[in-house]
Amino acid sequence: MNHYQSWNLRNLNPVLVILAINILVFVIGNLADILNFNLFGYLALYSWPFFIERPWGIITSVFTHVQLFHLIANMITLYFFGNFLLKMVGSRYFISLYLIGGLVGSVFFVALSPIFREAIVPAVGASGAVFALGGALAILAPQIKVFIFPIPAPLPLWVAVLGGFVILSFMPMVAWDAHLGGLVVGLAGGWLFKRNRRYYF
Repeated sequence: MNHYQSWNLRNLNPVLVILAINILVFVIGNLADILNFNLFGYLALYSWPFFIERPWGIITSVFTHVQLFHLIANMITLYFFGNFLLKMVGSRYFISLYLIGGLVGSVFFVALSPIFREAIVPAVGASGAVFALGGALAILAPQIKVFIFPIPAPLPLWVAVLGGFVILSFMPMVAWDAHLGGLVVGLAGGWLFKRNRRYYF
């Protein structure tokens, strides 16, 4: 007699699902470029008032990457931070934190771009959502040592997360406001998880 394990969506690792979605969007977007269709521009997030014309960008942009390096950097961070946090808080709270971090990051970008940017530049990337994961871990496991390229010595996780935010904020063509929104969500979420330890398993 053969025994079959029932399969359902709850058996899937949400970190791997999010990774797969981002990679799939990247591949399809580049194939669309070959066919002269700008899918990336359609999925991107635009600042106010252009946001009104394509409001879906507030969520689709979180799963969209145009440059391969941007995709790899975000997905590597998502894989390690995501799986670590997933073991601490479970799928439900991990997914909630990731999506809320991405959404709030998008809101920060839409709201602050007209103030801090002269040109209207569309934004894409999971960085805001990834910073939400990093912010939560900076509260829940601040002293865990991590390696950040190209620094040869391990750093406390909270230093890596906050230091990474500061450094990236001074780099050109970086949506620092989306990072800030995600980081704020992560810090708040980490504080809530730490206060309510029943969420740990």
